[in-house]
Amino acid sequence: MGDLMAGVRYLGQGQTWVLRNGRWLGFGLLPALVTLVLYAAALAVLALRADDLAAWATPFADDWASPWAGLLRGTFTVLLFAGGLLLAVLTFTAVTLLVGDPFYESLSEKVEESEGGGPQGPETSLLRSLWISLCDSLHVLVRALAFGVLLFALGFVPVVGQTVVPVVGFAVSGFFLTVELTSVALQRRGVPVRERMRLLREHKALAVGFGTPLVLAFLVPLAAVLLMPGAVAGATLLVRGLTEPPAPGGADGGRDGGKSRPASPGAGPHPPQGTPGGPGRL
Repeated sequence: MGDLMAGVRYLGQGQTWVLRNGRWLGFGLLPALVTLVLYAAALAVLALRADDLAAWATPFADDWASPWAGLLRGTFTVLLFAGGLLLAVLTFTAVTLLVGDPFYESLSEKVEESEGGGPQGPETSLLRSLWISLCDSLHVLVRALAFGVLLFALGFVPVVGQTVVPVVGFAVSGFFLTVELTSVALQRRGVPVRERMRLLREHKALAVGFGTPLVLAFLVPLAAVLLMPGAVAGATLLVRGLTEPPAPGGADGGRDGGKSRPASPGAGPHPPQGTPGGPGRL
């Protein structure tokens, strides 16, 4: 529970940071706004055609007696739109980060600077950086979609599909959203996508606590646009906490069950890359 709440606090601190630095709030809104317009149009088309898609996908129910055909297709329509919404939430951040890569990289660097400085990113061209981001996002998306397909199928299970599955779906979406948002700061530290996934799997509660409130907020129109700059700032603070050396003291040397404890939100800067205990050891 402690890590879960720490994730929520990082998110809150990120939003507070951009509110205190209003220029960066406006700086980060444009990419999210462009992406939101595109996604809103796609979801509107899906909503208008969902009934037709449900009928096309369930031809075997044409001869079913009432009300069973209607119930099946109604459930399919709801799950189809929910799946589209889930996919939109999962990919919105990745697409926004791609569209606004220079904006959010500058924002993340400014957060690091305000917290005492951070590592210098590798010298790469903009096109090379975008290509790496795209490949990493696809790597994460494939895994997120695998969970999405499983949860979509479980959604047909009576009771469980309408109660437990949505909750699990939000938690899974929150985890993968955190993976995407932390990519900006972790790429700067030279951490490859597989290592990022491993790092956050070791701190699942922290990742879920950070990402799940965002998933819920992103369901509100325009919330994704307004919260995106603060989400990037909060993810940068979260990464700084995870990549700091463990605090000295204690019989376990600052470790809990063999896993480093995340630093408390607001802690100081991590050591330079490659130093003992720094990101070079991830």
